[in-house]
Amino acid sequence: MILLWLILIPLIAGVLAWMVARWSASAARWVALIAVLIDFVLALSLWIGNFHAGLRTWFEQADWAWIPQFGIRFHLALDGLSLLLLMLTFFLGILSVLASWNEITKAVGFFHLNLLWILAGIAGVFLAVNLFLFYFAWELMLVPMYFLISIWGHENRVYAAVKFFLFTQLSGLLMLIAILALFFLHYHATGVYTFEYEQLLGTAMAPSTEMWIMLGFFVAFAVKLPVVVLHTWLPDAHTEAPTAGSVILAGLLLKTGAYGMLRFVVPLFPHAAHTFAPVAMALGVAGILYGAILAFGQTDLKRLVAYTSVSHLGFVLLGIFAWNDLALQGAVMTMICHGISTGALFILVGALQYRIHSREMVRMGGLWSTAPRLSGATLFFALASLGLPGLGDFVGEFLVLLGTYKVSIVLAALATVGVLFATFYALRLVQRAFQGPNTHDWRIVDLVPREGLVVALMIVTLLWLGLYPRPVLDTFQPAMARLEQLASGR
Repeated sequence: MILLWLILIPLIAGVLAWMVARWSASAARWVALIAVLIDFVLALSLWIGNFHAGLRTWFEQADWAWIPQFGIRFHLALDGLSLLLLMLTFFLGILSVLASWNEITKAVGFFHLNLLWILAGIAGVFLAVNLFLFYFAWELMLVPMYFLISIWGHENRVYAAVKFFLFTQLSGLLMLIAILALFFLHYHATGVYTFEYEQLLGTAMAPSTEMWIMLGFFVAFAVKLPVVVLHTWLPDAHTEAPTAGSVILAGLLLKTGAYGMLRFVVPLFPHAAHTFAPVAMALGVAGILYGAILAFGQTDLKRLVAYTSVSHLGFVLLGIFAWNDLALQGAVMTMICHGISTGALFILVGALQYRIHSREMVRMGGLWSTAPRLSGATLFFALASLGLPGLGDFVGEFLVLLGTYKVSIVLAALATVGVLFATFYALRLVQRAFQGPNTHDWRIVDLVPREGLVVALMIVTLLWLGLYPRPVLDTFQPAMARLEQLASGR
């Protein structure tokens, strides 16, 4: 039941927060915070309890019949990969509630309803091993995020929300078609209707059919990741979303795309994935370089940080399709560390916008003299974003590069150039916004204790992941061995 409660708690708490906000906005915030804290503690207890679980396929499972005549079951399962991403989900969920404590003053209860339901949907995505249930959870994330952007976003929030909705809804429909195609192919081969992940593995199909169905899944996940060409919704959504929305988008929703590729694309379609791997890796390198160059050219702080996500998630795509131990470990480390470092940058940019009512770097400069804690924290996470050794992002990207080198020296070299470009945009961010003379004579409040606590937790986590990543890698190892076994048909 613990896996079910990880989803039910935010669903129930969201409705409760909406109800109590009629009497007290503060009570709604506390309900949301306590609910996500409970989920985090539950996930942490699962991590501690299964840390030495060995090579068991699933640590925990919950399985109930839903519509059995069509093979639809409420089937949740937890392994090392989903456990790590659940930990990230609830950790960033806690920080999102804290970061938006004073920022959100309109419809506070409905805001926390949507925030908690997004977290429930994300948890469902990471736990579902029935493809119908997975698609249900995938769509559950969409509507609350649309409301989060369109109601509490900034100037062009409606345009950004509609663009986000169209991209993700259309790609989701493409994935639904691919799921149904796989469902009927399996029935044709076995005479059994099922959406169960384990039963659909190894479904017999022609190579051309496998490629087309794989592309249906790939495009849906590539939009969320996001992969270059399919990424254009991301800068607008990030720029217009409230701080909590940007943190959830960058830290979690993008990771659902990477998770889908790890869990479904390669294991379900190993031969097609192997054939498509050079194209996917080239797209990953293109994203690394393109995102870094576009980030350097931005004047809006939020757009700058948004384009860094395109660059960093290019490393994840590269590592997934390199598909060896080092690359896969690097991809998962990058997913986790990017969620923390980029989420922190969005929190700090949101705090700065709350103070000066602008995101334009031309209106900044010299802020270190008036807000040294905020400026110093931004410098730390900018250095993390560029891959400074000793911080978590470096471990992830370095492992991806090592794994890619074993597959393609040329792609590894080009991806390394992207690390160099990251130095340019990260240092430009710090120099333009915080260094130099305070020409606009800003006098702003530095980080308050609540904001300082959020930042401190993220700093400590990135230092831990950078200096001692072994617990994370050990947790992922059994799941990685299982995924490699499933893809051995390659």
